[in-house]
Amino acid sequence: MTKPADTHTARRSLNGRRAIVTGGTTGIGRAIAVLLAAEGAKVFICGHEEAALQEALADIREVGTGDGMAIDLAEPGAVERFVAAGEVALDGIDIAVMNAAVAAEGLTDMDAAAIGRAIAVDFTAYLMGAKAVSERLVPVGDLVLIGSMSAHVLGPGSTIYAGIKAGIAGFAAALRRELGPKGIRVSLVEPGKTGSDMQSPDLPPDEQRAMIRDETMLRAEDIAVGVHYLLTQPSRTVVQQLVIVPRAQEGE
Repeated sequence: MTKPADTHTARRSLNGRRAIVTGGTTGIGRAIAVLLAAEGAKVFICGHEEAALQEALADIREVGTGDGMAIDLAEPGAVERFVAAGEVALDGIDIAVMNAAVAAEGLTDMDAAAIGRAIAVDFTAYLMGAKAVSERLVPVGDLVLIGSMSAHVLGPGSTIYAGIKAGIAGFAAALRRELGPKGIRVSLVEPGKTGSDMQSPDLPPDEQRAMIRDETMLRAEDIAVGVHYLLTQPSRTVVQQLVIVPRAQEGE
């Protein structure tokens, strides 16, 4: 006879788990950090600006436990310093979310310095951050890479960002096979259009709020809930790719 407990799979609790989040001071990263803290995880975040860091930590501490540091991930060695600081602050790492990103445009719309910065933050910091946490994550640990639907929706004004995010998608798929046998689950989350500072100035906050009401744009919290889902699945499973898009969005 089937028992009620057999109709659902086991869920991993987030209570007491230790999570680091890059880009955790604004947008998607902030929403993820706050939700994890609310679920009992201890979080350590980073962001580029001290003021935004303190605002995010205030939100986190309203619902749970967290700390962080202001750091520029474009600087060589910065992401490794962040990971090391997180390990010390949390006394170990169970979850790592690589989320920090800066906006990028078309190849011919950006100068060399801007392209270099976008690659450093959006790509190199992901890879080097993954390298650093792969040596520290406690099995069965979770590495979550926040990608973008820009990797698949290609346009002339998105060449740099689309190229970077397509690279992250390929990296995530290969890394899952490399780290899985070592006790680390690797997941890629690809959000569609989501309300955040990155949408400005093309989409000012009031226009973003209107699109969210019309359900043609996602809230950052929608992505956080997706991350919560994959982190709470049984340790024998891995949600290797999670695509989250607005229900009512037509085209791009």
